[in-house]
Amino acid sequence: MPTSLLVLALSAFAIGTTEFVIMGLLPDVAADLGVSIPGAGWLVSGYAFGVAFGAPIMALLTARLPRKRALLMLMGIFIVGNFLCAVAANYGLLMLARVITALCHGAFFGIGSVVAASLVPANRKASAVALMFTGLTLANVLGVPLGTALGQAAGWRSTFWVVTVIGVVALIGLWRVLPAAHDEEAVDMRKEIGALGSGSLWLALSTTVLFSAAVFALFTYVAPMLGEVTGMTPRGITWSLVLIGVGLTVGNVIGGRLADWRLGATLAGVFAAMAVVSALFSWTSQALLPAEITLFFWAAASFAAVPALQVNVVRVGQSAPNLVATLNIGAFNVGNAIGAWVGGSVIDHGLGLTRVPLAAALLALLALAAVLIGFSGNRTQPQPVLE
Repeated sequence: MPTSLLVLALSAFAIGTTEFVIMGLLPDVAADLGVSIPGAGWLVSGYAFGVAFGAPIMALLTARLPRKRALLMLMGIFIVGNFLCAVAANYGLLMLARVITALCHGAFFGIGSVVAASLVPANRKASAVALMFTGLTLANVLGVPLGTALGQAAGWRSTFWVVTVIGVVALIGLWRVLPAAHDEEAVDMRKEIGALGSGSLWLALSTTVLFSAAVFALFTYVAPMLGEVTGMTPRGITWSLVLIGVGLTVGNVIGGRLADWRLGATLAGVFAAMAVVSALFSWTSQALLPAEITLFFWAAASFAAVPALQVNVVRVGQSAPNLVATLNIGAFNVGNAIGAWVGGSVIDHGLGLTRVPLAAALLALLALAAVLIGFSGNRTQPQPVLE
C-alpha cells in the first residue's frame, strides 16, 4: 500500500478522535463552561448535524478543485476548527467551533476514499478504503481513551491542542506525499449534480442510513446496558469500549478484503450477521463473559460494512465519485441520529434496555432487504470506477 494511504489514515485518525473524544470529556467541559451534562451533550449532536448538512455543501464548493487541493483545504478547516475549540471562551463559541470542524468531515472522507481507491489496482480498491478508515477505528481504540485521559489530567482544552498538532502533521503529509496527479485533476460539477437523479444511488444511500441506524441504536445505549443489565463497573465499561474498538478495527480490515472479493455478498452477509448478533445480545447482556464476546463480534460485523458501503455508492454513482462518496458520509451521520432516536424511543416506551438490541436487529434486516433489492439483476457486480 502506498505511503499516501498512511497519511490519509492519519488524517482519518485525527478527524475521528475530535469527533468522538468529546463524549469522554463531557463532564469536564460542562463543569468548566457552567452548563449541564445534557447541554454539553449537544456538542455531540452539533457535530453530527454539521457533518450531515455540511457534507453536500462542502462537496459542491470543492467540486471544481483538484482532489489534492480540496483535501488540503479541508484539513486546513479541520485545524482551524480544533484551534477554535481549544481557545473557546464559552459554550456558544465551542459549539460554533465544533460545527466548523464538522464541515470538513464528510467531504474529506468522501474525497479521501476516492483518492485512496485510485492509488491501488482495481482488485484492491475496497482494501485501500478500509486502510484509510482504519484511522477512524483506531481513533476509537487509542485516540478517544488517550484523549480523555489527557483532558482529565491537563484540562479538556489540551486534548484539542494535541489534535490540532496532529492535523498540522497530516496537512504536511498530504502536501508532501499525495501524488501530484491529484493536483491536476478537476471535477465536472454538472456531472456530479446530474448523478443525483439516479434511483439506484438513493437506494444505496438509504442502505447506508439503515446500516448506521442499526449500529447506533445499540451503540448509543451500550454503556447503560453494560452498567444496568450486565452489572459492570465504570472501569469495566471503559475496557469494554476498548474491546469494541478492537472489534471495529478487525471488522474494517476484513470487510475491505471481502468487499474486494464480492461486494453484494459481503454487504448481505454483514447485515445478516449484525441482525443475528444484535438480537443475541438482548440475552447475552445478562452475563459478563457472554456479553463481552457478543459485543466483540457485533463490532467486527458492524464495521466490516463500512468500506463496502463507501464503494457501493460509487458503484452506482460512477459519474460523480466525489459527491456521492461525500453524501454517503452524511448518510452515515443521518443514520447515527435515527439509530439513537430509535433506541431512545424503545426505552421511553417502557420496553427496557434489553429490547434495544432487538430494534437494532430489525434495522439491520431492513438494510439487508435494501441490499438484496439493490443488487437484484446485477449478479456480475461490475467493478466500481474510482479514478
